[in-house]
Formats: sequence, structure tokens, C-alpha cells
Amino acid sequence: MSPFLKSISQFVGRPLRGVATSLAVLQLVAGATIAAHAQQRSLPVVRDAEIETLLRDYAKPIFAAAGLQNAGVDIVLVNDPSFNAFVAGRRMFINTGALLTAETPSEIIGVIAHEAGHLAGGHQERLRDQLARAQTMAVVATLLGLGATVGGALANNGGIAQSGAGIAMGGAEIARRSLLGYQRTEELAADRSALEYLRKTNQSAEGMLKTFSRFASALALSGARVDPYQVSHPMPRERIANLEVVARESPYFDSKDPATLQARHDLMRAKIAAYTEGPSATARLFRYDPVGLPARYADVVNTHLRGSPTNALSKVDALLKDYPKNPYFHEMRGEILMRANKPSEAAKAYSTALSLSPGKQELIQIQRGKALIATGDDAAIRQAVKEIREALRRDGDNPDAYFHLAQAYGRLGDVAEAELATAEAHFYSASYKEARIFAARAQQKFKTGAPGWVRAQDIINMKPPRK
Repeated sequence: MSPFLKSISQFVGRPLRGVATSLAVLQLVAGATIAAHAQQRSLPVVRDAEIETLLRDYAKPIFAAAGLQNAGVDIVLVNDPSFNAFVAGRRMFINTGALLTAETPSEIIGVIAHEAGHLAGGHQERLRDQLARAQTMAVVATLLGLGATVGGALANNGGIAQSGAGIAMGGAEIARRSLLGYQRTEELAADRSALEYLRKTNQSAEGMLKTFSRFASALALSGARVDPYQVSHPMPRERIANLEVVARESPYFDSKDPATLQARHDLMRAKIAAYTEGPSATARLFRYDPVGLPARYADVVNTHLRGSPTNALSKVDALLKDYPKNPYFHEMRGEILMRANKPSEAAKAYSTALSLSPGKQELIQIQRGKALIATGDDAAIRQAVKEIREALRRDGDNPDAYFHLAQAYGRLGDVAEAELATAEAHFYSASYKEARIFAARAQQKFKTGAPGWVRAQDIINMKPPRK
């Protein structure tokens, strides 16, 4: 499995802005009283050490400026081609489509700054309150309307009955518009906070403006006529008008992204394009520099996915000859060697990647553990258990790691730990029924009161999130 599509998980509880909010609005129109934050959704989450490290580097100064440096905010990659980002709890979700579309780091940094504004401003919590108020308004209007309708029917007065229906529909519409208006206000507040964070960190807001200009162009080209009072976000041109003057007043507006950061950004786009869209996409992306480093990196990934391991290995070795200190080229080499059925050599490549990696080492460490398991050597498998467990101490909700751990314990004949690790893998994949089944099986093999028995009991007793 590739390092980019290394782990696909499920996150439950879509955030209050975006799709879930649209669902709540539709429910309000019908007079429903279901809270939007209770909507359950699965997201295709991808894990990649290179991309996650880059995004953390983008976010670190922004989070500090927003006072979120100690808030434990996680950045999560969503495998989705649309340009979107959102927050839920203490997680910030960014679509791969946004990363692929953004030509410069400042565009993504602006997105992170905007979402940080939502987190720092407590917008999710306040939106829940607004949803509750809007739902109350809709319910009251519906009850009043129903009362008038019933009264009109009993009095055999069609006019009163008809007006009752109008009251019900009108009340729901007022509630819906009130909620949408509140959301637009919060979006503008997050935009202003983003400008503040960018100024504090000596960064340009030009990337933010470029993003909104792209949205405006796409809307214009679509030919769609949008009522600005019927959407949850301000219109792109309105956002530009509200931000451009203040953005250009910043002494850092003309600042450019550091060349090293731009280079890492280009490599990220190359990887995403190769994994999600293939050679034709990477050829278009780098048509003006078909022999540059990003294009070469994309070619390695494309060859690895769609060509022979021998050719892919030759190409990645050529990259490493020119850039021997890049940890992610070594990680890719390990992935290619795994496909070539050379796990011992792959483990060595991952070890080199680990020694050079500046961050998110746990993901590479899990890959190394996977390679050690594939050798079939008991000593190597025991080392794999040690390394995967160490990685899980820093990244404890990684289902992919638990599946590898289960495989290692199974090879070593430790059935109880294998079944508990399988239960953990299902638990963090939101497959709660399977998690309880394997936890129950594991518990029978542990001594009562042992740590494994207690953890299995926790999984058995766990109540899934309400739908």
C-alpha cells in the first residue's frame, strides 16, 4: 500500500459547516428537530508523513498567533477532489483537492488561518446554540401553523386553514434564513481573524485573495445564479471586497513564500496528482517544467503504481543520488521495495527515512514495522511489535497500525493480543460491531483484570455515537 493512501479511516460527526449544515437547513424547512451535529458521516481519510509534516509546518505559526498552539489541534487529510476545508471539534480537515489546486503555500496557509479563526472564535459551539434557536423557531412556527390549520378546519374556514399552513412554512423559512445569516457573519469573522494571524506571522494574505478570486471565477463560469441570502458563506466577490483593502495594507502583502517551502509544496502536489489522478494529470501540472524535481517525483510515483518495480527503483535511486537527504524519497524507495517483495531492504530504506525525517516519524515507523513483519523472521517481527507500539503512543487512533500489530502478534502465536489489536483496528475504523466481537474473543483469553482484559471490556462497553 502506498505511503500516500497509507491508511483510510472513518471519522464520525461531520462538522457544523458544509454538508452537515446544509442537511440541518433542509430539515428545518420540513420542521424537523434533528440537530445537525448528530448527522453521521464517513470520510475517506488518508495518512502521509510528508504531507502532514508540511501542513504542520504551515500551521504552526498560525496556531501560535491564534492562541491554539497548546490546543491539540490535528490536521486531517481528506481524499476528496473539491477545494474545501472545515473544522470539527479539535480537528481541521483539508481536502486533497485543495492542496492539489493551490499553486503556492500562501493559499493553503490562508485556508488554515481561516479555519483557525473558526476554532479560536469558538464558532462551532455558538453555531450549535444558533441551530437550537433556529430549530425552536421552526417548531414553534409549525405548531402555531398546525393549530391555525386545525382551527380553520374545525370552523370550516378554508382561509384560516390556508393561513395556518403559511405560518408554518414562513416560520421555518425565517429560521433557516436566520441560521444562514449567522453563518455568513461567522465566515466573515474568520476571514478577519485570518488576516490578523497572517500579519502577526509576517505572511502575505495574497494567497487568501487568490483563493476567493478562483471561487468567484468558477462561479461566474458556471453561469449559476445564486441568491446570496440562501447560502451559508458570503459570495466570493463580497469576501474579496471586505478583505482586499485591509490585506493590501499589511507590510507583508508583497512577501513571497520561501523557495524551500515552495519546493516542498510542489513535491506535495506532485505526489497527490500521481496518486489520485495519474500520469496525464502530472503531465498537465508540470507541462512547463517536465524535467524538474516535482515532475521527476511524480514520475517515480506513477511508475511505482502503474509500471514495474525495477523501473521505479531505478528512478527513485536517481532522485536519491541528487537528493540523498530527502527522507520521503527513502520512504518511497521502501514502498517500491515492498512491492518488489524485498522486505529486508525495504526495512533498511525506512530506517534511513526515519533517521532523516523531521516530523511525523510514527507513520514511517509503522511502515518499517510492516516491512519487518513481511520478512517472516521472528526476531524482526518482535522488533516490529515494539516499533508499532511505540508509534501508537504518538498516533493512537491509527487503524492501519493496529491491523499490522494484529498480524505481528498472529505470526508470533499470541492470539489474545492479536484479537485485541484487531478489535482496536475496527474500533478506530468506526466498525463498532466488529470491534466488540473481537474484543469479546480477546477478553476470554486474558486473565481477568489484566490490562488487555480491561481494554477489551472498555471496547465491549463502548456506546457508538448516536445517529
